[in-house]
Parts: sequence; C-alpha cells; structure tokens
Amino acid sequence: MDQDYARFHQDRGNMLIHIVAVPAFIYGAWLAVSGVIAGRWLGALFGLGAIGVSLVLQRIGHNREPNPSLPFDGPGDFAKRILSEQFYRFPMYVLTGGWLKAVRSSS
Repeated sequence: MDQDYARFHQDRGNMLIHIVAVPAFIYGAWLAVSGVIAGRWLGALFGLGAIGVSLVLQRIGHNREPNPSLPFDGPGDFAKRILSEQFYRFPMYVLTGGWLKAVRSSS
C-alpha cells in the first residue's frame, strides 16, 4: 500500500471507525443497488442511509488525523476517491497489514 494512504490513516480512533464504517458502506452499496434492481425501494433506501452514515463516520475519523485529507477537486474526484477508498484502498490496507500496524503503532 502506498505511503500516501498510510500518511492519512494514522490515528487509532480513525482506524477503528474505518474497520466498521467501510464494511457498512460496502453493504449499503450492495443494498442500494440490489434494492433498485429488485424493486425493493425500502432496502435501497436503507442502503443509501448506510452509505451516508458511513461517510459521516469516516469524516469524523479523518478529522482526528494529524494529516488532514486533501480537499476534493469536484464531484468527479469525490466519487473516484470515495469509491476507490471503500472498495479497494482500505480493504487492501487491511489485507496487507497496514491497518493492524497503524492501530498498534498509534496511541
């Protein structure tokens, strides 16, 4: 995992928030998409709610970081960075041991 990612993910509290919030985002996305496809609008609505709560929690976590997140360059950058964070970068950070290292080394 690249050093830029680790630089913005050092705080233990943020890491603990992420380990819950990112799976909630992924599940929410699955609920939203599958709900729309199946015509289960309440499920889709719950999915969107889970995505929203996940993003708010992650913002709270990132506000704890010593290195603040870089601002978004616009809606396209927001979508690209959020989706890559949720579906690729954070899961890889966990799978490669970066998350555990960050939790253990932070106070």
